[in-house]
Amino acid sequence: MDAIQQHMLDTYRAARHGEAPPPLPGRYDVAAVRSLRDHHRFTRVLAGRPVHPIRSGLRTTVSRVLHREGHEGHEGPHRG
Repeated sequence: MDAIQQHMLDTYRAARHGEAPPPLPGRYDVAAVRSLRDHHRFTRVLAGRPVHPIRSGLRTTVSRVLHREGHEGHEGPHRG
């Protein structure tokens, strides 16, 4: 049974018992990841280790690609 099927079953059971339906699957995933990140940063501070700024993996990848493309254009011979 996948998450959607489980959610449909839980929603049906909640309706039969007159309870509020459960939240959609994945609704609180971002909050959970942020909480885990904050806890990790907090424990680093308590241990006296530096806390590095957080960079998104996507942002890092885009930055790397743009940086590489910018240098390739200047290093290679111009054709035209």
